[in-house]
Amino acid sequence: MSRTGRTDEGRGRLGSVLSGLAVALGCVLFLGGFVWGAIVYRPYTVPTESMSPTIVAGDRVLAQRVDAADIRRGDVVVFRQQTWGGMPMVKRVVAVGGDTVSCCTDGKLTVNGRQIQESYLAKGQIAEYRTIPTIKVPKDRLFLLGDERSGSLDSSAHLTEAFSGTVARSAVDARVDAVVWPMNGMLARPTGFEALGPLSSPGPLRLIVGAIVAGAVLVLGGGAYGPIAKLAGRGRGNAVRRTEPAGAR
Repeated sequence: MSRTGRTDEGRGRLGSVLSGLAVALGCVLFLGGFVWGAIVYRPYTVPTESMSPTIVAGDRVLAQRVDAADIRRGDVVVFRQQTWGGMPMVKRVVAVGGDTVSCCTDGKLTVNGRQIQESYLAKGQIAEYRTIPTIKVPKDRLFLLGDERSGSLDSSAHLTEAFSGTVARSAVDARVDAVVWPMNGMLARPTGFEALGPLSSPGPLRLIVGAIVAGAVLVLGGGAYGPIAKLAGRGRGNAVRRTEPAGAR
């Protein structure tokens, strides 16, 4: 056997090994990404327009399972509370326990004496803002509003109930990270609340998607190596036979 033959054979074995490793690693990333996502996130379909224009009726969202203590101002949360019907509802946290909330000064929500710039509201909605009396949010409770302020069934519609329409932190199931159908992507960070304290950090959704995509690429690339290598080997063999002298055969 010629040196070229031995070299090609060695390269072929190395390529097969690397191909197998790529497929194995790809499977781990691909399947692991789906498992990780299933553990961390829950899917919900939003049934109403109360969070429009951020989330509209029929949108499919992914909400991260979080500890109730990690909920912060500006978060969009999924919660259940019997006095609100017991069904999963999606609203935005505008105040937490100890905050004083009121509306409206110059048409803007006020929390702890600061006017909040709510960039997520639809244009023209600020003027339609429902009047909210000054309320101090009790400890371990949340004041929630929908982004669609003219008709949303939110804390401002439950002011006559116990705790002035606030919701217990423990009623929160998850925090919405992204709208996945239609594919609107990650929710924008509510920067208007930054002056009142730190905002929540996004969940690991981008890492999960990256792992799934990388896994798929490795599986497809590793699986394609074998057929491509065989075609390349046949091409080199034909080229060698055409260039060999008749006596060498």
